[in-house]
Amino acid sequence: MSKKLSLVSFLVPLILACNQNTVPLVEKTEEPQYQALYENSEYQKREFRGVWIASVANIDWPSRKGLSSDEQKAEYIKLAEKAKETGLNALLVQVRAATDAFYLKSPEPWSEWLMGVQGKAPSPVYDPMTFMIDETHERGMEFHAWLNLNRGMHKKASSVMSDHLIYTRPEWFLTYDGYKLFNFGLPEVRKYIKDVVMNIVREYDVDGIHFDDYFYPYKVTGQNLNDEVTFKKYPDGLSNIEDWRRHNIDLIVKEISEGIRAEKPWVKFGISPFGVWRNKSDDPMGSETRGGQPSYDFLFADTRKWAQEGWIDYIAPQIYFPFEHKLVPYATLTDWWAQHRGKADLYIGHGVYRVDEESSQSPWRDANQIGRQVDYNRMSRNVNGSIFFSANGFLKNNLGVADSLKNRFNIIALPPVTGQKDIPADCSVSDLSIKNSGSAKTLFWKLNKAEFSVIYRFEKGESLNLNDPSKILAIGKFERFSDQTAVANKAYIYAVTGLDRFKRESKPDFIEL
Repeated sequence: MSKKLSLVSFLVPLILACNQNTVPLVEKTEEPQYQALYENSEYQKREFRGVWIASVANIDWPSRKGLSSDEQKAEYIKLAEKAKETGLNALLVQVRAATDAFYLKSPEPWSEWLMGVQGKAPSPVYDPMTFMIDETHERGMEFHAWLNLNRGMHKKASSVMSDHLIYTRPEWFLTYDGYKLFNFGLPEVRKYIKDVVMNIVREYDVDGIHFDDYFYPYKVTGQNLNDEVTFKKYPDGLSNIEDWRRHNIDLIVKEISEGIRAEKPWVKFGISPFGVWRNKSDDPMGSETRGGQPSYDFLFADTRKWAQEGWIDYIAPQIYFPFEHKLVPYATLTDWWAQHRGKADLYIGHGVYRVDEESSQSPWRDANQIGRQVDYNRMSRNVNGSIFFSANGFLKNNLGVADSLKNRFNIIALPPVTGQKDIPADCSVSDLSIKNSGSAKTLFWKLNKAEFSVIYRFEKGESLNLNDPSKILAIGKFERFSDQTAVANKAYIYAVTGLDRFKRESKPDFIEL
């Protein structure tokens, strides 16, 4: 027999203390034994845990060109299942690798890394991104559309359509190291890139838009970036070409940020740059590192500025270095970003792919190198999570690296909130009921404007602390849940909450069985 529980007078003012978490308390309900006390563990409850799924050159998905639609779908499901099994809560999927598309509603041609020929649709035709978003959401994870920013043509391309932009708008591109790269100094190029992004935001139910570290290209000896003519034509008040290049990237980032927030403010905008912004030897604000090609100086990407200005919701520097690295030690660079993340959430990018018992670098032969990095992140309140490169690293599980992370992520975590965290959730849960069938207990409810459901279970008599993530049974896009782990004839209290589009959590609805 189930018993529905009610909460009244739910929220009271926050209590703030120096160097302490913000601690929301709840007044007594009409049944005091069922109070939900929001205690001091919100930091532990929310953690971004993502993995990059690279499509360029068939790194992760699809595994090779020419797979049937069913084979492509099966491979993605396998990756999504592995991510969920490991305890992750976000997939960052490369849907644009080189002015091409892994999705149907695009002005750009189908990628050659789908079917082997650029412009050739999957067979039978389907929309891979719609499919991937649905599968990701069903598993309670976020889907971030990852776009390459600078490539018109990849040097490994074997197929480029005759009406591709590199042929119809050749003046938009620079040739560098075998690539065709967008000339960011041209206003029409910046507008085109923004339009591609905004098309995805409007047409797809994505949780995030994500760029990697490719802005202006990494320096290659003997190669010149011939954009001086464009600089002279569109100097925009600047006299130094390097400052001008940084200004061009600033414009792209700022304009895309404004566009996303105007269209769908809950969609996160994140960037994953090369880990070193600047070395302290070149700038007193830089890190105590000796990184070879810092973002600011070589890629002309002022990544610190974007975070400080609040143009991006999160920054995920690629700190693909071990603790023991002599030039760029992991802890040193992570600490620097924790101090300079500005208004952005900080997620650290980890190089899972480097873990290998045959690595030439002994730190990467350490089975626990990545796990130690995650432990280090959790010591800082300014680090909000991790992203791992890449999905195949989890499937290969070299030296048990995926198992190591699974042990650390064995408790479900909610993703961080997008935007202002102190605004109440714009969703609710209602009509909660339960059906008991032996040991299986099935809950039913209605989500009102919620994106995901969060299910908690407590043993009768224990504190109903919804900030204890160990009590979370599941997160997903569903309105029913069967608890297969319940013990027969044992009394439980369940709570169900909703997450709105910003991932803010609603008030709970309780029921006892």
